[in-house]
Amino acid sequence: MSAPPPDQAGQEPTRLCRDCGDHCRQSEICHTCGSRNIIVHAEISSLFIAHVDCDAFYCSVEKRDNPAIRDKPVIVGGGRRGVVSAACYHARVYGVRSAMPMFKALQLCPDAVVVKGSMNKYAYEGGRIREMMKRLTPLVEPLSIDEAFLDLTGTERLHGKTPAQSLVKLQNDILKDVGVTVSIGLSYNKFLAKTASDLDKPNGFAILGHADAQEFLAKQSVGFVYGIGPAFVSKLEKFGLRTIEDVRKRSDQEMAERFGDNGLRLARLARGEDHRRVNPVSDRKSVSAETTFNTDISEAEALKDKLWQVCLKTADRSKAKNLAGRVVTLKLKTSQFKSITRRRTLPQPIQLADAIFSALEPLLESEAGGSTAYRLIGAGISDLSEPVGDIADMLDQKSAKRGAAERASDVARAKFGADAVTTGRGLRLRYAQEKNAAESLPSKPKFND
Repeated sequence: MSAPPPDQAGQEPTRLCRDCGDHCRQSEICHTCGSRNIIVHAEISSLFIAHVDCDAFYCSVEKRDNPAIRDKPVIVGGGRRGVVSAACYHARVYGVRSAMPMFKALQLCPDAVVVKGSMNKYAYEGGRIREMMKRLTPLVEPLSIDEAFLDLTGTERLHGKTPAQSLVKLQNDILKDVGVTVSIGLSYNKFLAKTASDLDKPNGFAILGHADAQEFLAKQSVGFVYGIGPAFVSKLEKFGLRTIEDVRKRSDQEMAERFGDNGLRLARLARGEDHRRVNPVSDRKSVSAETTFNTDISEAEALKDKLWQVCLKTADRSKAKNLAGRVVTLKLKTSQFKSITRRRTLPQPIQLADAIFSALEPLLESEAGGSTAYRLIGAGISDLSEPVGDIADMLDQKSAKRGAAERASDVARAKFGADAVTTGRGLRLRYAQEKNAAESLPSKPKFND
């Protein structure tokens, strides 16, 4: 395997073609394919920590599957009282953001196409992308279904490509094979790699090296640092710290004494220091899902239908992450916004929707059926571990058959879509959702299931 051509004799290459992935000599045009899509950075061949982030992932998958909405603002989310799960870049121009109430999003962007979305589909596509990452390096640390850190140390010998070359190939392969774009940040630590991946979205490739990271960070506001929220920003500004350069003028001891662990963390990140390793072992504590109703619900059977919906989403997410849990949690929120949480510990970890629902149904029955109306329900599992297999409930002789049927339906839903296979309860719920959507949502937005 030949080494990448140097820009000049004795020097490392500083140019990389985004189209073919070859390192280029001192030229604005790729010597291999003639492309002008060239990345230029002095440290391009010596950096190895990357952050890969899918661009508006849920919306990108929906646009891929429905070309008719490709050039339109798209929102993935629930009913009018629900929240936005994702918004494409077109919708973001109008101010639509994730976790925003749906009614507000539609006020900002009334012409948006609203898609119900399918977590099962997103998990499947996210899993495909994850496997492509793992073919580059075993050191892949997932942050969510659509983003991860990669450590490509030592992969040049294995693949015959520098980390930057391997990442360009990954980016192009994801677009070709999965049909969505990703943005990549490349640097020498996790903080700077994640920072870089946000600089050139969508379909971007940005680099922060040792030589330019310090200057780049100095002019940024303190709120630019990931994890520094508005309340902490206000505290810092009262102390005269408005930019990263201001923070650098304070010692670590002073920052720690005044602002605690967060202050010390900020002081180190302000210098571009981050010694965390890329850790492929997940430290996730729980897997959950919740839904907000279009109208408050007090009837027990109607609440059970909604419980099944969130149990199915929780199961889909746990299967995608190959996790099971021994503790199941029911979450309810009343019409007066009072939160109620009930938990139950099981003898073995579970991940099937049927098993989660069966464990939570008695907890829901103890809270439902009275005069209290609820606006939200959630289901989750915790005390996580790898699945140990589907264990039948000895008191329910049909549980094993339902488990086998659910596994079979997972395959069908992943291949043919979320609605390929459903239960009687699921059909009843879908009918109710479609009816509520038709009655409660404005006529202007167009909905796609």
